[in-house]
Amino acid sequence: MTDSPVLPARPPSDADGVAEPNSPSAAVTSGPPVVAARSLLGTAWLRIRRSRIALAALVVVVLMILFAVLAPLLTAIEGQDAYTTSTSPDVLDDYGTPGLPLSYYRYPSGEHWLGLEPGLGRDTFARMAHGARVSLVIALLATVVSVVLGTVLGAAAGYFGGKVDMVISRVMDLFLAFPHLLLVLSLTPILQSRLGDTALGDGSLLPIASLVIILGFFGWAYLARVVRGQVLSIREQEFVEAARAYGASHASIILKQIVPNVMGVVLVYATMMIPTNITAEAALSFLGVGVKDPTPSWGQMLNAAQQGNWYLTDPWFLAVPAGALVITVLAFNLLGDAVRDALDPKASRG
Repeated sequence: MTDSPVLPARPPSDADGVAEPNSPSAAVTSGPPVVAARSLLGTAWLRIRRSRIALAALVVVVLMILFAVLAPLLTAIEGQDAYTTSTSPDVLDDYGTPGLPLSYYRYPSGEHWLGLEPGLGRDTFARMAHGARVSLVIALLATVVSVVLGTVLGAAAGYFGGKVDMVISRVMDLFLAFPHLLLVLSLTPILQSRLGDTALGDGSLLPIASLVIILGFFGWAYLARVVRGQVLSIREQEFVEAARAYGASHASIILKQIVPNVMGVVLVYATMMIPTNITAEAALSFLGVGVKDPTPSWGQMLNAAQQGNWYLTDPWFLAVPAGALVITVLAFNLLGDAVRDALDPKASRG
């Protein structure tokens, strides 16, 4: 009986279910695929890009901001400015309808892209562009003031608790109890008279500064309440306890550990607060306590249209600033809704 020949050992192959370390299949079967984690803002941006409404709103917002930033360049290209008046009979009809622009000056043309305003004959496009700068600057700065106050005070109330929480919460209740518009209407003229004794009293910055202070100072309470509620749960987390055990100061814990974890809520509030402040500035200027002539703003242009009843004979002069105001506020509101949905942790993952 002969022994069967001993065959050399065959190296394992993919068919045996074992792959060589350097083979392509080894990379596939070595473990689950690694997926790069997205940050909160990266995930939010991905969700916004998937929404056509959000992208359209973002485009409109960016265009409006560029329109305001490039106002001097655009008016220079047009060859007009926001303050030069023209009351000659060649431009304004001083006979049939005193102060009303002639038909070929009333509407858009190559010389005046949005026509002329009644009465003083100033260029409507130039006043619209510079008015956008004033309106957006007031809204953005007032939002910054509200966000900073609301975030800091809300975080302090939620983190420290006790008497600090009680005092800040009662102040929040007081601010939320007053009718906002009535309070702003009452205090804006008082603040302007007080600021009139300062360096701001001689320039057009006085109404702008007063509106930023008033709108920003009385707009922080709601955000502070929301931030306080978030901080009450965050302060008990392990990473905050670890920071305390490490010996970090209260200010360091609030600014480095707690505030970054509520920035999603703060960002949503900021995007919703900007259109609110744009509307508030327009309303105050329309009522005569905000930006005043000759400083242009969209609210001041609406005020000029109704003061001389120009909207009855020249509705275009009213439609231009009103249309810009509606489009801008709507775009900011839609963008704010999209940001809120994108940063919502309960939303479905994309």
